[in-house]
Amino acid sequence: MFNKLKQFKDLRDQAKTMQDALAGESVTEKSGGVELTMNGNLEITNVVVAEDLLSPDKKTKLENAFKDAHKNALKKMQRIMAMKMKEMGGLPNIPGLS
Repeated sequence: MFNKLKQFKDLRDQAKTMQDALAGESVTEKSGGVELTMNGNLEITNVVVAEDLLSPDKKTKLENAFKDAHKNALKKMQRIMAMKMKEMGGLPNIPGLS
């Protein structure tokens, strides 16, 4: 039994190490005049929309709306993922998923 507890602790430590390593990462992708930057926590940190895709007076509003919608959807999915992991007997309290 103690061996299983140690394995569980080791797995949690590995998950924390991975989360810490990913926190400093970021990626930027461009598609169809939209540029998106996402950090290692899967959060969008920047959105740029090409001026020719919309009227200039609504550019910032669209960028912010896109960022907020993605953030909300991502958080909802993370809650679903956490519930599914618990249902499957997975690791409880995984940072970023609970």
